[in-house]
Amino acid sequence: MASNPSLVMRILSASVAVSNRASNIIRNVLTKGDLGIVEKGKNDLQTEADRSAQRCIVASLHKQFPNVAIFGEEDEMTQRTLSFVNKPQYGTLSSSVPHWTPPKILELYDKNQNLQLDPQETIPKDFIELNFDEEVLKHTCPEYLKDTKDEDVVIWVDPLDGTAEFTQGFLDHVTVLIGISVKGNAVAGVVHQPWFNFEKPGLPLGRCIWGVIGLGAFGFERETPPPNKVIVTTSRSHSDRMVTEAVEACNPDEVVRVGGAGHKVLLLIEGKVHAYVFASKGCKKWDTCAPEAILHAVGGTLTDFHGIRMNYSADVQRKNTGGVLATVADHGKFLGCIPEHIRDAMDKSSPAPELDFKGVVVCGGADLEKAKQNNGQVSAGKSPSPEENAESKSSSDKVPNDFNTKL
Repeated sequence: MASNPSLVMRILSASVAVSNRASNIIRNVLTKGDLGIVEKGKNDLQTEADRSAQRCIVASLHKQFPNVAIFGEEDEMTQRTLSFVNKPQYGTLSSSVPHWTPPKILELYDKNQNLQLDPQETIPKDFIELNFDEEVLKHTCPEYLKDTKDEDVVIWVDPLDGTAEFTQGFLDHVTVLIGISVKGNAVAGVVHQPWFNFEKPGLPLGRCIWGVIGLGAFGFERETPPPNKVIVTTSRSHSDRMVTEAVEACNPDEVVRVGGAGHKVLLLIEGKVHAYVFASKGCKKWDTCAPEAILHAVGGTLTDFHGIRMNYSADVQRKNTGGVLATVADHGKFLGCIPEHIRDAMDKSSPAPELDFKGVVVCGGADLEKAKQNNGQVSAGKSPSPEENAESKSSSDKVPNDFNTKL
C-alpha cells in the first residue's frame, strides 16, 4: 500500500512498478516469436508487444488513479482498455464521466454515463499491476508538487518506444516510457529498458530509470561527456534530408544513430553524447514527456527548435511539430547552430504553462537571440561542466546546484 501522501509520488511509484510488469510482457512476446506486426503508417509499426504493454499500463494506472488523465500511443486500444477495469474482478468505475475523457471515449458511455462493456474483451489478470515501488515512496516529494490534485495531472504513455528497432532485433534501443505532467509541465518520468544487459550473461536483465524535477534521477550511473569532441545522437529509422542537415550543422565529430527518444535521452544523461537533435515533426508527447522530466531532473534541457519548453496539458496537440533538441549543457549554442530555414520549417510549440516551482530551479528555453549573436558556435573541448553551465544561465534559467545523479 502506498504510504506517501503525495499524489505525484504515488503515481510515480505505481508507474515504476507497472513498467517492470510491462517490460516482462514485452520480453514474453518476443520469446513466443509472433510479434503481430501492424503497419499504422509510413515507418510507423505496432506490435502485439505495444498493444499488450499499453493494456497493462493504462488499465493498471487507471484502476489506481481513476480520475487522472492518461494518454497513450495506441489511442484506439486505450479506449477499449478503459472497459477492462470495469470487469467485476477489477471493480467498477465511478458512474460519472471522468474529467479527462479523451476523444471518442464518450461513445463508450450510455445515457446514464455508465461504460458500455464489451463482453468479448478480456485482459489477463497478470496484466494488472496494483503494487507500488517502495523505494520511490521513501523519498520526500518536492514542495511544489505536494498539493497536486487529480485534475492537474496528465500521464503520457509510450508502451514500447523504438518499435522499428524492436522488430529488427536492436533490443537495447527499446524503452517503456511513462511521463507525468502537472499543469502542463513535465515534472516526473519513468524510462524502463527491458533488455539492458541482454548481452551480458549473469547480470540482471533490464533496468528502470526514474526522476522528479527537484528531487533528482535514479537508476543509472552518470559520466562526463568526452571533452575533446562533439557527439550528437539522432534518429536511426526516421531520418531524411532535413534531419541530417540539422545534425551536420552542429559540426559533430561523431553521430550516434539509435532508435527511440527514450534511448537517446538516456545516452545524454549517462554522458555518452552531448546533444539529441531531431528536425522532424514526427515525435509525439508520449515520446518526450518522461525523457524530458528525467533530463531536467539532472540539469539538462529539452525544447523545440525555437527554444520553447513544451506543453503537456490534456488538450495540447499530440505531435511535437517544432522538432526536438535536448542537451546536458550548451543548449543555446546547439540551438544557434540550427539553420534558419530548418527552424522556419518547424512550428512553434505551445509553451509549457507557468508553474510555481517554489524555489526549485528548472531549465527552460534557451536564449535564442543570444545564441544567434554567438553564431551558434559549439566547439569541441569547450562544453562547460553542468556546474559551469548553471553559473552561466540567468536567474530564471539555471540548473540545480545538486546536479549529481542519486542512485
